[in-house]
Amino acid sequence: MAEPVRARRLTDTEGQKLQQFVRRGRHESVRVRRALIVMASASGTTVRAIAQLVAAHEGTVRNVIHAFNEMGPAALDPRWAGGRPRLISDEDREFIIATARTRPVTLGHPFTHRSLRKLADYLARSRDRRVRIGRKRLRQILRKHQIPFQRTRTWKESKDPDKDTKLDRIEHVTSHFPDQCFAFDQFGPLSIRPCHGTGWALKKKPDRLPATYHRTHGAYFHGCYSLGDDQLWGVARRRKGGDHSLAALKSIRAARPDGAPIYVIMDNLSANKTPAIRAWAQKNKVELCLTPTSASGANPIEAQSGPYATSSWATSTHPNHTVLT
Repeated sequence: MAEPVRARRLTDTEGQKLQQFVRRGRHESVRVRRALIVMASASGTTVRAIAQLVAAHEGTVRNVIHAFNEMGPAALDPRWAGGRPRLISDEDREFIIATARTRPVTLGHPFTHRSLRKLADYLARSRDRRVRIGRKRLRQILRKHQIPFQRTRTWKESKDPDKDTKLDRIEHVTSHFPDQCFAFDQFGPLSIRPCHGTGWALKKKPDRLPATYHRTHGAYFHGCYSLGDDQLWGVARRRKGGDHSLAALKSIRAARPDGAPIYVIMDNLSANKTPAIRAWAQKNKVELCLTPTSASGANPIEAQSGPYATSSWATSTHPNHTVLT
């Protein structure tokens, strides 16, 4: 029997970028849907469960996974064909890319960053190579070569000495024991405030949310996910603590009352690995599969966070945490 289709192991940078797409993107966009497919597959979710999650055909899910394994992050953007013959040569493209990636100060400009208009003006007047190009086409070329206009960001890479060992273990249990695999994580704090979103409404008459509200204490959603059953459940808590994590783990253990060994994938939060939790896990045939430090994307439940946040929190104005829960 052929091996099931699965996305390759993600790098730290790829995992963080996919998490950003899934959590902050608009879930009706093609890029976010593809990022969600890749992230869910890389963490061990089956093709059938992913297809239900993104409301797509299983063949589409497989095609996206194969494309990512071959092309990497470039597979997140669909390739459109057609149009008139090119007016910009390959040499012009290389010059555009090199200029865009060069700091303006290096080229003698009295500013630290340039807008699209300033970049187009410089290209049209450059002494080295003059390239006349519109701003729309210039934006398309930069986008195709993965050079968007973006803020500078800090970054972090997992320095966990056992990173490969932990990832190998997670891949092994999700591939060989999917019916015995569960995922757990805490999300929050969730504050009570109006949350913007999208929805169907009359043209130029969108739903309105109040701009004035009173901030209250935060809450944390303790989520549990079963890979084999494709089931998600959880409960909102006032804080993140070892006792609450243990209660969630007990609910996971109760989902398999036959007493078979189970594997729970979760992050390295101190509340997830207290002495009480470790002793309980050893006694109840529960193996804690911890993700590497700064690599929470290996947790299968991360792929579920974006969709249920969109369906439950976006375009909402919950009066209190009881209603939100």
